[in-house]
Amino acid sequence: MGRGPAPPFLLRPPLRHQPLRPPFRCLDRCDPLVPLLRGSGQPAARSPGTRYWRRTLGMQVRYVHHEDYQFCYSFRGRPGQRPSILMLHGFSAHKDMWLSVVKFLPKNLHLICVDMPGHEGTTRSSLDDLSIDGQVKRIHQFVECLKLNKKPFHLVGTSMGGHVAGVYAAYYPSDVCSLSLVCPAGLQCSSDNQFIQRLRELQKSAAMEKIPLIPSTPEEMSEMLQLCSYVRFKVPQQLLQGLVDVRIPHNNFYRKLFLEITSEKSRYCLHQNMGKIKVPTQIIWGKQDQVLDVSGADVLAKSIANCQVELLENCGHSVVMERPRKTAKLIVDFFASLYNTDNKKLD
Repeated sequence: MGRGPAPPFLLRPPLRHQPLRPPFRCLDRCDPLVPLLRGSGQPAARSPGTRYWRRTLGMQVRYVHHEDYQFCYSFRGRPGQRPSILMLHGFSAHKDMWLSVVKFLPKNLHLICVDMPGHEGTTRSSLDDLSIDGQVKRIHQFVECLKLNKKPFHLVGTSMGGHVAGVYAAYYPSDVCSLSLVCPAGLQCSSDNQFIQRLRELQKSAAMEKIPLIPSTPEEMSEMLQLCSYVRFKVPQQLLQGLVDVRIPHNNFYRKLFLEITSEKSRYCLHQNMGKIKVPTQIIWGKQDQVLDVSGADVLAKSIANCQVELLENCGHSVVMERPRKTAKLIVDFFASLYNTDNKKLD
């Protein structure tokens, strides 16, 4: 007895291998990532969602003053046998950007997240020195106000905050016992990526009002998200407009800060001082970083004696936002390898 015709699905040609595309993530107003995207404007301090998120994670907000200069910070836990952890955020962000990582950090660690100079609740002054050296000095003032350096602490920084953290460890070696740098700025790589090339073209044409990291329209906000992350965020137009509206009043400050940290004085400050870093150092970098080239990890590894590198697949510049759980795990594992042989005690 003959067989009938083959089922239709068996007659289909074999599927060709499709190249992997970046994953999509849809955002709405309730997404916990939204506060991380809206910049360092004051409204977040009053945002019920952000307050709820902080409260849920046990983070408390405090202020401390050095003379007439105010620092705003959040913290959880108290100093103990293990080193405290101080976390420095990136350009135009704020202390709450670390909440997505804090969520996965052990509750028995003493954590401090500070608003960088001019951001969120920390003083913004036209007289302030916003260079990398100036920011390092400000963070040292903050550390001394809290007496955080009574015992060496673990310092974490990302992007601009990583630049400041690395230089801080070089300038104040007795303050820091170990270091985690997440895609830090301040390094001179052998070749410029497209983002750096575009910045150079803008500088030559004196069109620095079009800095890609300082959006002033919903379209530019969407482009910035695509530049900074491997994950493709699908954000409703109304939400994009809201994020831009919050940032626009602060764009003049962001522009001044950006020009300062990319000036000849500051641009390669970490590169010039990385040889002075003597503490155990961890480098975390997204392989698909379009803002700061991942080759910077190798530059640091060759100059810092006790250095380990973690490169994340399918991850862009916004490591903290894209891979918070992985970032927390890497920091905890590194921390445990230095200060605790059994990381089960870190819970």
